Amino acid sequence: MQKLVACTLVLGLAGCGMKSIDEQTKKSPDSIIGKTTQTVTEFDPKAGANVSDSKVRADVTNPITAPVMAYGPMLEQISKSHIEHAVNLFQATEGRYPTDLAEFMEKIIKANNIKLPVLPGGKQYQYDVENHKLVVIDGPAGEKK
Repeated sequence: MQKLVACTLVLGLAGCGMKSIDEQTKKSPDSIIGKTTQTVTEFDPKAGANVSDSKVRADVTNPITAPVMAYGPMLEQISKSHIEHAVNLFQATEGRYPTDLAEFMEKIIKANNIKLPVLPGGKQYQYDVENHKLVVIDGPAGEKK
């Protein structure tokens, strides 16, 4: 009986080698979760960048990886929708769309204090001036995948 109590006490104090809740929930410094950006560059259709279609391609039969695979495309869709709404409000009040990237940044991003979520995989936001919409490209401009 004493051995059982002693073992229980030792295991209880040692925590069975488990990390504390703080250690378990501590986010990696490399994590993009919760990070935001206001960096948007101008989209050049001639640059040959691979534009993301923002479609979720998750294996629904795997409940572990499906949410992880859906994370990036869902962020893209939400960000595009948010910007589309702000651009439409600008068009309704001004009677026109932003004329260039500088005006888009000033009147849409900065004026509305829009902070876009940092995207996984090095994807970047670009503003398509001609079509008045936010696009997401896979990696740095000009880099094809």
